[in-house]
Amino acid sequence: MLTIIAAIVPIFLLIVMGFVLRRVLLKEESHWAGTEQLVYYVLFPALLFRTLSRAKLSEVPLFGVGGALLIAVLLMATLCLALRPVLMRRLGVSGPSFTSIFQCSCRWQTYVALAVAGNLFGDIGLTLASVAMVAMIPILNIMAVWVLAHYAAPTRLSWGRILLTIAQNPFIWACALGLAANLIGLVLPTWIDEFIDALGRSSLALGLLVVGAGLQLRGVLRPGAPAILSCVLKLMVMPAMAISLGLLFGLSGANLAIVACCASVPTASSAYVLARQMGGDAPLVAEILTLQTALAIVTMPIAIALVT
Repeated sequence: MLTIIAAIVPIFLLIVMGFVLRRVLLKEESHWAGTEQLVYYVLFPALLFRTLSRAKLSEVPLFGVGGALLIAVLLMATLCLALRPVLMRRLGVSGPSFTSIFQCSCRWQTYVALAVAGNLFGDIGLTLASVAMVAMIPILNIMAVWVLAHYAAPTRLSWGRILLTIAQNPFIWACALGLAANLIGLVLPTWIDEFIDALGRSSLALGLLVVGAGLQLRGVLRPGAPAILSCVLKLMVMPAMAISLGLLFGLSGANLAIVACCASVPTASSAYVLARQMGGDAPLVAEILTLQTALAIVTMPIAIALVT
């Protein structure tokens, strides 16, 4: 347990630093918007590409890790959709607010997951977490865009527009290219490999700072029912489902720990951006993201410790 906490604390210290820097030193929104774009389109895709292109995929249980997380995500999405009529009737949750609950219950913070996985298990941890990303990123983006288009957007988006939004996701392209390079045995010149490595290594720290900069304290001290529900679903129900599926698939050790790690992280900060772009309840996303990040300091070590 202490080893797990020691691996996670530096991650959350970076998030706290981002929060402080946003309010003390780098107060301009444009500074963080530019950094977020750099991480999203350049640095983090470089990390994904290099990790997957060099991974020894034959040594990791691709279908066990990816399958457990993918099925857990699909089960959570189904649960959220099943709860929608009850939320509307009992809590008066609007369409845009429901999309925020959906995103914050299903999506996961990749920066935190990769950082923790790398701290705990080194290269094998990064490989396993990247496998999880390959399994979950495409379906999560498709579901998030569809739910927003269906329940929040002023006008329904066509399937062509939805698919175009998915196709423009740089994480999906980085994963696809990295896997392709791995399968064909592509060996890059040393200077190109070192260049991509340098970009990738800078992505996690900057990504975590950006996550912290986007946190909002408004509403966190007295969260509403939608925020509390989303925290329970994401930080408790999702890990329980993923770990159970991992055990069902025969996973153990580092493999099961990575499943627990990826399932127990807070929601993705990009959920806020997507909510703003497509008419969702962005302030509710910010509130849930902040609350989940604070609670995950406690819940993540517990989830990982239960399987190690």
